[in-house]
Amino acid sequence: MFVGENPIHIASNADIAQLVLMPGDPLRAKYIAENFLENAKLVTEIRGMYGFTGDYKGKRITIMAHGMGMPSASIYVFELIHFYHVKKIIRIGTCGAVNKKVKVGDLVLTKEIYSESNFAYTYNDYVGNVVEASKELNDNVLKAALELNLDVLLGMDTTMDVFGPYIDCDRVLNRIPKSYDILTEEMEAFGLVHVANSLNVLSTTLLTVVDSKYSEEIFTPEERETKLNKMITLALEAIIK
Repeated sequence: MFVGENPIHIASNADIAQLVLMPGDPLRAKYIAENFLENAKLVTEIRGMYGFTGDYKGKRITIMAHGMGMPSASIYVFELIHFYHVKKIIRIGTCGAVNKKVKVGDLVLTKEIYSESNFAYTYNDYVGNVVEASKELNDNVLKAALELNLDVLLGMDTTMDVFGPYIDCDRVLNRIPKSYDILTEEMEAFGLVHVANSLNVLSTTLLTVVDSKYSEEIFTPEERETKLNKMITLALEAIIK
């Protein structure tokens, strides 16, 4: 395996904390840094993928965007762990609801993630379709949710290789074993958690539902950047525990 001495997609001199929150959108990373962190500094912007490091309640936190899809997310997760020895990662993303008990605006914490992608097999010959998020991190998220009086659904997500609203999502969902109670769909969690698990780093995914196959309600692009404060606060409180 060729890795090299320096990261390719994150600035080699970046000041990266050991606790990392990862939104997909670089502008969401900027929003979080400007509105939730003290002494926030832009530490990397290669390819326009912003990373900021600052303080939250006395703890150093990095907010590092990861882009869209498992290939993009996996690159940043690997570099954060391999080059910067990150210890905890929480993806804070948006998703679509594929279960009637999940509503637009709900917070969903991934316990397990299903994917029919070949990502994990290509990455390191993993042949399973399910990966498990860190129980330790999930317990901290649920504990923080109680303290903040926030409702969080804990369950199973599916990660797809395509944007769910642009395809016949039911065709894919119908292939998933009926024993799996899938709540949400998105495009990154499986790859992010698999890479972190493979490198023995704690990771999980906390999601805000922004659209649903059972509703016409949908977050606008602007809302996807800024209307996620409950999720952001919850993730920050959880990762410092």
